[in-house]
Amino acid sequence: MQQQDFRFSTPLRVRWAEVDPQSIVFNGHYLTYCDVGITEYFRALREANSGSGIIGSDFFAVRTVLDYQAPAMFDDVLDIHVRIARLGNSSLQFLIGLYRDQELLVRGEIVYVHADMETRRPQPIGPEFRDAIHRFESTAPEDPSRD
Repeated sequence: MQQQDFRFSTPLRVRWAEVDPQSIVFNGHYLTYCDVGITEYFRALREANSGSGIIGSDFFAVRTVLDYQAPAMFDDVLDIHVRIARLGNSSLQFLIGLYRDQELLVRGEIVYVHADMETRRPQPIGPEFRDAIHRFESTAPEDPSRD
């Protein structure tokens, strides 16, 4: 996983409340950092595709994996790199890299399922949203035959 594999990134400074007595980030906060990155990714996707009808969808996290490589410390400035690596019929997989300068600290994968807002049942990702992702990403997501 290289930083150049990602088109999108957003900075985040580690705050005092997120570290343990050794000034190392508590492991549970990394998932929050990933969520911040995904939120900013969706914001950038909407801004890049204004008027395309991609608003109004809802996604639910169904799987998270974090691989810890090195610790972040109090006051570090992290770069949260995010991209959609896989785009299925009703799900998408985010790849996330948390970096301090050029050093990869945490590698993450989060799978979301697109769902109906009322029934909370999976539904296909619409063509406008799919097209917006393909226009936005510098590396095309895998598009399996369907999930």
